[in-house]
Amino acid sequence: MDAKIKIEESAYHPIPEFLMEVLVNHASLFVKWNALTPIARNEWICWLTIPKKEETRKERLSRLINDLLNGKKRPCCWPGCPHRNPNNAKWFKK
Repeated sequence: MDAKIKIEESAYHPIPEFLMEVLVNHASLFVKWNALTPIARNEWICWLTIPKKEETRKERLSRLINDLLNGKKRPCCWPGCPHRNPNNAKWFKK
């Protein structure tokens, strides 16, 4: 990755490597990503990585790209990242 490129982090989840590659190689998507708030970036990352099936993750990556380029700031119909709520910790493996 170019030393001049800074991809903004999220509030909770680290950026997965496959998403980082997409952002680095897609200039307009990169700009849209960095314009999001840390919480919004977190919502996208959680929504993208929480499915168990690789097929679902790939579909969501495609939708993330399309939605961000069309101006959406958060995933539609997503109740929010459950990982940030300490009361939900019992449901998730670390």
